[in-house]
Amino acid sequence: MGRETRCQARWGTRSGAVTVLIEPPELIARGAFRARARLDALSEIRVEGGTLRCTAGDEQIELALGPLAARWATALVAPPPSLAKKLGLTTPTTRVRVEGEVDDDALAAALAEATRANGAVDADIIVARIDDAAVLASVLKAHARALARGGRLWVVYVKGKDAPLGQAAIRTILRDRGFIDVKVASVSTRLTALQFVRRAKGERTP
Repeated sequence: MGRETRCQARWGTRSGAVTVLIEPPELIARGAFRARARLDALSEIRVEGGTLRCTAGDEQIELALGPLAARWATALVAPPPSLAKKLGLTTPTTRVRVEGEVDDDALAAALAEATRANGAVDADIIVARIDDAAVLASVLKAHARALARGGRLWVVYVKGKDAPLGQAAIRTILRDRGFIDVKVASVSTRLTALQFVRRAKGERTP
């Protein structure tokens, strides 16, 4: 998951209180105004008196982050982790099972680095590309044993308000079945993903 905090910001001619996120591949501001810039387009990144300053194109960005400013500056200049690493697919002993049609080049490239499980029960991570609630329910049923013993489920879905199965619906389906979402990862400009694990006995859903 990327960094996220609330701060006063100036972005070009706009200013105000925003929630600012480092969500590779972008720096994003939401609140008094909305703005975003690709991380690889940022330049002149520096910290001055608790304010993170940088340039995106012809716009100057100032984020009043206080003691967080130095760590955010380091994060902005560090190479972003690969999608495979964000999804936890690069550990040699981790076995992955893929469900659904892999219809995205970034997702396909990440999965190419994974060690595939021989069967549903053998999977440590299930990556499910889902657009339909009934299909999601069938994936949960097929992988019930693996998930019960601590397997992790990534649900990969289309971003945006017009998505056939959006974030709120996915969370409701999984939480009603005893799961909790623990991570989020941006897959591409079109897709994002939520990771779920089975909720521990007695643990409340947040």
